[in-house]
Amino acid sequence: MNRRTRTLLLLPVLALCLFLAWLWYNLLSPWGYKAPSGLPVVIPTEEYRVFVYGTLTQGWVRWLVTGEQIDTRPAQLQGYYRDGLNLVPQAGAHTPGQLMIVTGENLIDLDRYERLGIRYERTEMTLADGQSAWVYTRLPMVLETR
Repeated sequence: MNRRTRTLLLLPVLALCLFLAWLWYNLLSPWGYKAPSGLPVVIPTEEYRVFVYGTLTQGWVRWLVTGEQIDTRPAQLQGYYRDGLNLVPQAGAHTPGQLMIVTGENLIDLDRYERLGIRYERTEMTLADGQSAWVYTRLPMVLETR
C-alpha cells in the first residue's frame, strides 16, 4: 500500500475522531457549557420529574448525556404541539413524550445537554396525568447585530 492510499484511508478515521471529540466537548465535557447566572438551584440528592419529547426520548441519548440508563414511561403534555425543537401552546393539542425520574446530578447533565439558559429554559408544566414535571422549551432566538 502506498503512502497516498494510506493517507486516503486515514481521512475518514480522522474525521470520525474529530466528530466524536466535538460531540464529547459539546455534550459531556464540563468545558463546553457555562451555565448563565440566575438559573434555578438543583439539589444533587433530590429527584426530579422531567418530560422529554425529542432526542431524549431515545435511551442511547440519555445514556450518552448522563452516563446512566434512565427508564421512562409514556406521558403526554396537553395544550401544546411540537414544532421542530420547540413546543407551541394551542388549545386541544397534545405532545406525546416520555416521563423520567432523575437525580439532581442527572438534571444538571440534562441542563448542560439542552444548554439551559442559552438555548432552552426549563419550565414546570402539568402533564395529562395531572402531575407536574420539568419541560425544556426553546428560548426565543436572538439575532446579533453589529
